[in-house]
Amino acid sequence: EGVELTPFNDRTATIRASIHEVQITMLISMCLVILTMLLFLRRVAPTVIAGLSVPLSLASAFIVMYAFDFTLDNLTLMALVISIGFVVDDAIVVIENVVRHLDMGKSRLQAALDGAREIGFTIVSITASLVAVFLPLLFMGGFMGMMLHSFAVTIAAAIAMSAIVSLTLTASLCGSYLQAHKEEKPSPLVQRIDRMHAGMLRAYARALDWSLRH
Repeated sequence: EGVELTPFNDRTATIRASIHEVQITMLISMCLVILTMLLFLRRVAPTVIAGLSVPLSLASAFIVMYAFDFTLDNLTLMALVISIGFVVDDAIVVIENVVRHLDMGKSRLQAALDGAREIGFTIVSITASLVAVFLPLLFMGGFMGMMLHSFAVTIAAAIAMSAIVSLTLTASLCGSYLQAHKEEKPSPLVQRIDRMHAGMLRAYARALDWSLRH
């Protein structure tokens, strides 16, 4: 009684603005990833299936964050932003392999089973390698180690969950909705993209051949 508290410095507005900027960045990143997939996959169904893996993997990461009692701060949000590029890779690899089996004349269910089984070990290996990169951050001491602990756990959780989502839900959706490629004349824009892609492949092949010979 008789004590008056006067805030000396209120940083809540700055912190909230910073978190809001990171949230906007994450939304823009997700949109750019989906548009890029549509540009190269050129089909709506595979793009939608691959795009679903992003929010599902991030939502699964939220469960891990809740289990570790992490909050949505700049570090955890930045970890989620960085992980967006990682989590979509597994889904694209699964989808492309399932489509390849569909083009071989297999049924959708068989193509999904064979496609996921064929690259399952590869996806698990890549995921384990990516997670291992961030594990040393868990053993850092001091204030910086304490700060980066939530960052490492969040991004590792998102990457690990993306592998699970890709090998289960993504493969299941592929078996339900994907169709084999239909022979049709591509649009001029698609033809131009194909020529650019073929040119990049030729340049890569020449660079690889030069590297192997020297």
